[in-house]
Order: sequence, then structure tokens, then C-alpha cells
Amino acid sequence: MLLRAVLSIILNAVALIVTAQLFSSFHLEGFGTAVLASIIIGILNLIVRPILVVLTLPVTVVTLGLFLFVINAVSLMVAQAIMDESFIIEGFGIAVIAAVIISVLNLLLNKLIRDPMT
Repeated sequence: MLLRAVLSIILNAVALIVTAQLFSSFHLEGFGTAVLASIIIGILNLIVRPILVVLTLPVTVVTLGLFLFVINAVSLMVAQAIMDESFIIEGFGIAVIAAVIISVLNLLLNKLIRDPMT
């Protein structure tokens, strides 16, 4: 259980770093900052995300689940606000695009790690 949580944090940090390399308006100071951001995002996803999902359920249903990317972007923006200057996202639009990319990268990385030969 602990190993899975640590692996998830590291994979999320890698996805954050890749996203930071793709956009100049998405900045992380280094891998340590990415790990800390990943931990903060994980805590937000554990506590705040379920509340937001329930409150926005009608919008999520109407958008066929695409509104979940907006919720993920909100989590990114809150993590960025907590971390101040070491993690910078210049705009909500970039946060939404980053949320989509991070979700896809996490999906791919988790698939590679869990099923390397499939």
C-alpha cells in the first residue's frame, strides 16, 4: 500500500515535470518541487476533490465527464497557490490544458508500470 502511494507520487511528479517542459507558462523549480506538488495535489484529491465532484455532478454529467478536467485544474491552481514561487502556472487555461496532459501521462505511466509486457 505504501509502495503504491510512493509510486503514484513519483509518477505524478514525472508527469508534472513533462508538462513543465511542454509549456513555458507552467514552471517547476525541480524534481523536489514536483514531488512536493504531487503530494499536495494528492492530499487535495483525497479531501477536496470528492466534495467538488459531488457539488458539480450535474455539470459533469452534462459535459460527459469533461468538467473533471476543470476540477483537476482547480487542484493544480490551489497547489500552485500553496507552493508560491516554486510552482507557477500562468493562467487557468494553461491549468486546464496541463490537467488534461497530466491525466493522460499518468494513465500511460501507470499502464507501463503495472503491465510492462502487455
